[in-house]
Amino acid sequence: MKSKKHLIISILLLIAFVALGFFLVRGQKPNSKFPFKFGLDLVGGTELLYKADTSKVDNVSDAMSSLKDVIERRVNIFGVSEPLVQTEQAGFISGNRDDRLIVELPGVTDINQAIALIGQTPILEFRLQKANAPEILKANPKATIDDVFTSTGLTGRYLSHATVEFDPNTQAPQVGLEFNNEGADLFSKITTDNKGQILAIILDGQVLSAPVIRDAITNGKAQITGTFTADQAKSLVKNLNYGALPVPITLSNSQTIGASLGQSALASGVRAGEIGFIALVIFLILWYRLPGLVASIALVSYVVLSLWIFKLIPVTLTAAGLAGFILSIGMAVDANVLIFERTKEELKKGKSIYDALHEGFSRAWLSIRDSNISSIITAVVLFWLGTSAVKGFALTLGLGVLISMFTAISVSRTFLFAIAPNGDSGLKRFLFSNGFHIK
Repeated sequence: MKSKKHLIISILLLIAFVALGFFLVRGQKPNSKFPFKFGLDLVGGTELLYKADTSKVDNVSDAMSSLKDVIERRVNIFGVSEPLVQTEQAGFISGNRDDRLIVELPGVTDINQAIALIGQTPILEFRLQKANAPEILKANPKATIDDVFTSTGLTGRYLSHATVEFDPNTQAPQVGLEFNNEGADLFSKITTDNKGQILAIILDGQVLSAPVIRDAITNGKAQITGTFTADQAKSLVKNLNYGALPVPITLSNSQTIGASLGQSALASGVRAGEIGFIALVIFLILWYRLPGLVASIALVSYVVLSLWIFKLIPVTLTAAGLAGFILSIGMAVDANVLIFERTKEELKKGKSIYDALHEGFSRAWLSIRDSNISSIITAVVLFWLGTSAVKGFALTLGLGVLISMFTAISVSRTFLFAIAPNGDSGLKRFLFSNGFHIK
């Protein structure tokens, strides 16, 4: 009964894997709904160079670091598109400081699309109106924001989150703001020390609201009111929650760049992987015989499942990401080797093929579990703490380990028990052993 159950499940799994493999091959078209995404080092992309205005920032290093984090979040929401975001300082020695932000986007060859990915994240500021502001505006109606308002140091970098709210009396949409602990303390000090003064809420250099401070606000919350429509309020909230920039940036240069490794390198890497895979399958079949053939089928199913998951997330495959995937293939084979060697030991003790297989899987499981958990922990730490350049490696490694555990334990086990013979004979024991003979 058990063999029949395993046989039916095996047939269903084979049909499913063949179908997935068929659609995987058919899906490699330019207009595919779920195409593979490759990194900048393999297929090129777009480089954007932004100039940051740090003239009004005291701690430039922290501001540029915060700017880098915000931009990286915007273009790498899922942590797997592997953009390269970095900052640099030019002209520092000559005294003319020029702080720059460099963004490289893999696979994006349309400059306008690349700029849209960065977006126009709003610059949010809270400024106090100068005492002589009316006179300044009367003398110069075209006076700038800096002429009329003085900086308080409270900007969007202290923003925790924004929400759409509605005035309880007029039902007019407005934007509610909540600051982090540092921002809440600063906002409390500003409103405490400047009662009766005008505190303007300025977004991208435009005064949205200029309320008078009536009382101290100590809970770190504020509202942006104005002539918003509901859609405008939602759009503003969305942009603010993406991350308000700590300093203004302007695009100074953009270019489409070629791949550093190129299509030829990608094709060579794929060809090398195919040759290595074929060599591995030949070794498994020659050394482990019938279980080796089953392991090869399970390995093919592992590759198919992994590639489908990479397409659906989608994971941007760079040279490092491909290395993580290939490494996980080796770990998948390692699990099968442990199982087969344990099975061989049980066969040497004189157990039947069925019992030897059952015991082999049971005894190998602890070693497979411990080694894979350590690899998963490593992948999680790399993904959590690593830069975007290593996130792809960590993700492909982690996903590969999880999928390999499924194929090595569940798929291989199901296939082997489906073909495990009821009786023993010299030929049957030879087919389920390994090496050249059983001692």
